[in-house]
Amino acid sequence: MIGFEDNDDAAVIKLRDDLALVQSLDFFMPIVDNPFHFGQIAACNSLSDIYAMGADPIMALAILGFPIKKLPASVANEIMKGGADICAQAGIPLSGGHSIDDTEPKFGLSVSGVIHPDQIWSNSKAQADDVLILTKPLGIGIMGSSIKKGELSKEGYDLFIKSTTMLNAGAAQAGKNFPIHAATDITGFGLIGHLLEMAKGSQCSITINYKQVPIHTEAIELLRKGIRPGATARNLSFVQDHITYHESITHHDLQLLADPQTSGGLLFSVSRDVAPQLCSALQAQGCLSANMIGSVQKGSPSIYINE
Repeated sequence: MIGFEDNDDAAVIKLRDDLALVQSLDFFMPIVDNPFHFGQIAACNSLSDIYAMGADPIMALAILGFPIKKLPASVANEIMKGGADICAQAGIPLSGGHSIDDTEPKFGLSVSGVIHPDQIWSNSKAQADDVLILTKPLGIGIMGSSIKKGELSKEGYDLFIKSTTMLNAGAAQAGKNFPIHAATDITGFGLIGHLLEMAKGSQCSITINYKQVPIHTEAIELLRKGIRPGATARNLSFVQDHITYHESITHHDLQLLADPQTSGGLLFSVSRDVAPQLCSALQAQGCLSANMIGSVQKGSPSIYINE
């Protein structure tokens, strides 16, 4: 039902008229020094693609690359414990997997989920006059880069961990009670990169109201110091031919919108008349944000950043 050609969050195959299998795989190198936190973040990020399709995860398999001659086995054990902790929070087993001797640590999950074929969310069905709602603040990429430089405050690190290890299960559960037209999770391409994917898939134009976009305060301050991931420039290059913006929007603002996220929030496209109720439901689920950040219009695939 959904594969490579769709640029969506996961692959979907129909098993029966009332059942489809949703599968995704994701892994990466450490973005924090604490191995338990690394395992948690990687697992949470991997599960996010299943939630972004509106599916319920049912099991996961681990992918572990580990330099056995460089690091003690206890580090690998902590990474696996972090992954298992998140799977337990999601209510699924970590049922096995595969590990190899590698030059750098790498960890992630292959996750399977299930859904009724008629209830699948995709990123390609946004409709004109929809409202866009984001469930986590931006800035995680900048904060992650600052960890490597020793620039992130203790409070900032705690917030970073809280955000990246918070499952999107609650956001997905809230969304299931509403007619979601389109959904995706915000990860490596940054908000504007994933918005462009939605605009292209839905053949629509999108307006973002910059002042309504939730952004971690310390990330804004760190960017002013020149701290940013290398992927930010690539993300801006990816969207540059499809983006216009109000004269008040600065390059600094665009960099925040292009900041690559790890285990970012869900982005929902819903009709305007149910958007306030969805925001309330997201808040009730404890989501870090429930902001209406923009809208969808008829037009060729493009993004306009308003003030």
